Amino acid sequence: MSTREASDRDDPVIETLDQLAAPMAAGEKPREAWRIGTEHEKFVYDTNDHHAPAYAEPGGIRDLLMALTEFGWEPIVEGGNVIAMKGADGTVSLEPAGQLELSGAPLENLHQTCAETGRHLAQVKTIGDRIGKGYLGLGMWPDKARADLPLMPKGRYDIMTRHMPRVGSMGLDMMLRTCTIQVNLDYSSEADMVRKFRTSLALQPLATALFANSPFTEGKPNGMLSYRSHIWSDTDPARTGMLPFVFEEGFGYQRYVDYMLDVPMYFVFREGRYIDAAGLSFRDFLKGELSVLPGEKPRLSDWNDHLSTAFPEVRLKSFLEMRGADGGPWSRICALPALWVGLLYDQGALDAAWDLVKGWDMAGREELRASVPRLGLDAPLPGGGTLRAIAGEVIDIARSGLAARARLNASGDNETGYLEPLAEIVASGKVPAQRLLELYHGEWQGDITRIYKVKSF
Repeated sequence: MSTREASDRDDPVIETLDQLAAPMAAGEKPREAWRIGTEHEKFVYDTNDHHAPAYAEPGGIRDLLMALTEFGWEPIVEGGNVIAMKGADGTVSLEPAGQLELSGAPLENLHQTCAETGRHLAQVKTIGDRIGKGYLGLGMWPDKARADLPLMPKGRYDIMTRHMPRVGSMGLDMMLRTCTIQVNLDYSSEADMVRKFRTSLALQPLATALFANSPFTEGKPNGMLSYRSHIWSDTDPARTGMLPFVFEEGFGYQRYVDYMLDVPMYFVFREGRYIDAAGLSFRDFLKGELSVLPGEKPRLSDWNDHLSTAFPEVRLKSFLEMRGADGGPWSRICALPALWVGLLYDQGALDAAWDLVKGWDMAGREELRASVPRLGLDAPLPGGGTLRAIAGEVIDIARSGLAARARLNASGDNETGYLEPLAEIVASGKVPAQRLLELYHGEWQGDITRIYKVKSF
């Protein structure tokens, strides 16, 4: 989740509704300026007893963050607590229960983004070896109850922790017990954004299936392949889901603004602290009628904050965020941007991908989204068949898109190799969660602790 550094008091006050589409329009970039921003989260555990370390315990999360200074990272402080580190490779930040996130820098090609991830993993593993910490690449804690997990000292998390139980039964699970991989991508115009949004939103369930990696809850199979994805079905319906309006005629920046104005607020950030505005209306804020800041109108930074508090399967800010994948190993951290860059950054590939999904109706898209956490590649497609039937074709389209980009590394290799983990999943017919379940019921004989050896970075 986002990390704030300043109150941005000098930001312009929002006086008209037209200003609300400005961040999205400002994201438009010519093709040569398109970049790839990859984010991934991982669970931190103590190597002695597998507990999730608290922020302030000796060798805990604070010490882990501060140890990154030896690699040139600089601390970001909130309320006297170090809550993130910033550096050339982006930002290392904390998710609510101490999950460690790298929000990578915007990079030109997949060779760079995969190398960035490798540098980060090498750094945290070096620190972990010294202080007795390991890192799990999964979509959900396999053995931890909510009560087993600490809460990090970050103001927005305190507000969200209070608010989540008011609006859904699994919001706290989302905050405390899940990890994801995301990729952030650019667009050249409003029309380009619309085509990319629609295509990626329709195909997001395929990413969920291919990356499904969360079949355990509190040490036992939970009946799902991606329980992380299932959690979003009852987190907060006002700010999640498949966004049917994206597929309607006339969709564009303004329609997304209208959606975001209907998403209830979480907070307002002022003078280095978060003011609880959970459940309040940004429309009231625009009129100067927000109860927690009476008479004050929002600044552009407040709107940018608000844009970060919706959690649909694809999110629009000044770029598009792909949000469907479970956490996983280094190879799949590189594979997710490869999939979406291949599909969305080459016009021929984008057109081919849209042709696959443009005839789906909304009811079918919703059914696909609802069933994929449990069924994976066997989830039903709108109009018949299953995801399995198109998975190989989609990867082939992405491969053609990456080949057309012709971005070569020092050895002369293009970017298509980063898709191989996904091609292997499709060829085997088994998503990662299914392989874990085979181990659990077989070699592990029901001993979930074996997962720490198999799924640690």
